[in-house]
Amino acid sequence: MTGETPRFSLPRWRLTRWLADPGPDVSLEIRFALVAGLFGTMPIFIAGLFNTVAVSLLIALRIPTWPFILWCVFDILCCSARLAVLLIARRRAARQEPTPTDLYILLGVAWAAGIGFGAFISLTSGDWVAATLVCLTATAMVGGTCFRNFGAPRMAGVMIVLTLGPCTFATPFLGEPILLIGFLQLPFFIYSMSRAAFGLNAMLVATMQAEREHAFQAKHDLLTGLANRVGLSQALNASLTRYDGSRPLALVYLDLDGFKAVNDTHGHKAGDRLLQLVSDRLRRLVRAGDFVARIGGDEFIVLSEQVGGGPLKRLGDRLVREISQPYHLDDQTRVTVGASIGIARAPDHGLDLESLMSAADAALYQAKSDGKSRCVIAPLPRDPAAHAALQATKLAAAS
Repeated sequence: MTGETPRFSLPRWRLTRWLADPGPDVSLEIRFALVAGLFGTMPIFIAGLFNTVAVSLLIALRIPTWPFILWCVFDILCCSARLAVLLIARRRAARQEPTPTDLYILLGVAWAAGIGFGAFISLTSGDWVAATLVCLTATAMVGGTCFRNFGAPRMAGVMIVLTLGPCTFATPFLGEPILLIGFLQLPFFIYSMSRAAFGLNAMLVATMQAEREHAFQAKHDLLTGLANRVGLSQALNASLTRYDGSRPLALVYLDLDGFKAVNDTHGHKAGDRLLQLVSDRLRRLVRAGDFVARIGGDEFIVLSEQVGGGPLKRLGDRLVREISQPYHLDDQTRVTVGASIGIARAPDHGLDLESLMSAADAALYQAKSDGKSRCVIAPLPRDPAAHAALQATKLAAAS
C-alpha cells in the first residue's frame, strides 16, 4: 500500500467518454475526481441493487411468465456484475492500477434499461399491483440516479430516459385514455430531472475549481506562480518524510543583489516583471524533481537532492552565474542583477525548515559580506569556530 489517494481510470471508449463527459474547460484533475464520484455513495448503490432485485423477483413470482422471469434473471446478473466490477475497481484504484471504468458505466446504463423494461411489461400486464410496485421503484431509482451520477450528467440523463421512458410508451396499451397524459407528463419530468443532473454537475465543477484555486493560492506566490512559504514548508516536510539518509537534502537560499535599484529606477511594475523573469529562469536552471519557492521580496529557495558538497557548490555557482545574466523587461529596458546564495543541508544543519533556513541565512550573509554574487555553503555544526563566525557576520550585517 502506498497511502496515495485511490484513482479511478478515465473512460477510454468513445461511448463511455461521451456519457461521462462533464463538459468543456474541466481540468484533468477534476475529471478524475468526478469519475471517482461514480464509484462512491455505497449505501445508495447497495440500496438500489437490493430494491430492484427484490421487486423483479417478487413480480416474477407473482406473474411467472417468460418476460418477467427474463427480467428477473437479467436484473440479478446485471446487479451482481455491477457489484463485482465496483469492488474490483475499488481494489485496483487503491493499488493505483487501471480500473474497469468503461464496463462499470455500461453496466449502469444496462441496469437502468432493465428497470425500464420491467416497468413496460408490468404496466402492460394488466396487474395493477405489479404496475404500482415497479413504477414506484422506477421513480425512486431516478432520484438515486440523479444524486449519485451527476458527476457524469449525460450518463444520468440517459439512465433517467431508459428508466422512465418505457412508462410513457406503455400508456397506449393500457386501454385508459386518461393515462395518455403520460405523453405530456413524463417527458417534462425526464427533462427536468436530467437538467437537474446537469445543474448539479455545473455547481459541483464550479465548487471543485474554486477549492483548487484557493488551495493553490494558499500555497503559491501569485506574482510568479512559485510556491510560497507555506508551500515550501509542506514540500520540505514531504521530502523529509521520504528521507532515507542516502543523500543530503539541500536548501539553497538565494537573494538578488541590486533589485532595489531596479525598483527605484524603473518602478515597481518593472520590479515585478524582473521577479517573474528570475522565477522563469530558476525553473529552467534547476533539475527535474527540485523545488523552487519565493518566500517574499527578492528571496528565493530551492530544495534539491545532491551528492556531497562539490555538486552543491557547482549548483550554487551556476545559479549565481545564470541569474546574473541580463534581463529584457521590454523592448527598451535591459537590466542586470546579481545573486548571493547560502546553502544548508539536512540532516547536517537540522531536519526542520527553521533550522535549515537559519543555517542557510547565515551562509547567505557570509556571501554578501564577502562581496556578493557568490555562493557559500554553511559550515557543519561540528566546526564551532566557523559556525560562530557565520553567526557573528550575520549579526553584524543586521545591525
